[in-house]
Amino acid sequence: MENRELAEPEAPAHPVDLRSSILDPRSSFVRADGLTKTYESGPRRVVVFENLSLEISEGEMVAVVGPSGAGKSTLLHLLGGLDRPTKGTVKVGEFDIFKLTDVDLARFRNGEIGFIFQFHHLLPEFTALENTMMPLLIGRSSHRAARERAGSILKSVGLADRGTHRPGELSGGEQARVALARALVARPRLLLADEPTGDLDSKTSDSIHSLLKEVHRSQKLTSVIVTHNERLASVCDRVLHLEDGRLRNG
Repeated sequence: MENRELAEPEAPAHPVDLRSSILDPRSSFVRADGLTKTYESGPRRVVVFENLSLEISEGEMVAVVGPSGAGKSTLLHLLGGLDRPTKGTVKVGEFDIFKLTDVDLARFRNGEIGFIFQFHHLLPEFTALENTMMPLLIGRSSHRAARERAGSILKSVGLADRGTHRPGELSGGEQARVALARALVARPRLLLADEPTGDLDSKTSDSIHSLLKEVHRSQKLTSVIVTHNERLASVCDRVLHLEDGRLRNG
């Protein structure tokens, strides 16, 4: 992969002051209060959920389950700052994330949150190693440091000998491991996973479930996992059920 120069994000007109976004630390590492998400569909107002609140303790591994269309992925995107709520707040660690500027929120996501998506979103023209390096290069690590860290994390997920292979040359389980490695490479504190084993067979899924639990513990993560898989939910510390706009203990 070429050592491409990344454009420096445009600087804000005034120096960034994060003091208004820093909160007193609490026992909860992730906290959502009064979270509402609606969409306008022509003359209709579609309510995904309204006035939803939750707290997740540091180090906890939480599964979010519920029927299709209940808003589980939307909730995950709001917790990770990929989408903005219609109303409400999301606090991750010391930060009220939606009080950050867009530039600072992007930096926060890249450094503090690891994402695993259902369809992995691996770049097909790049190798497993290069895909894993991406968050570090975006965060302006040197090419050498990114390569060393990516190689190390690929080894930790059992892919030491697959780094030079492109996604199309990997099995579904191997692609899931690359997606996990990419999510972990920047040493995030929060891991968000959306159906990480949704398209895998049961045997491969079980191996990924075990790996997720292992890295959750070894990396001292706080993890939120959206899943339909009862086996994956069963290895989590707590299960939340989202249905009809309400969140309850599963």
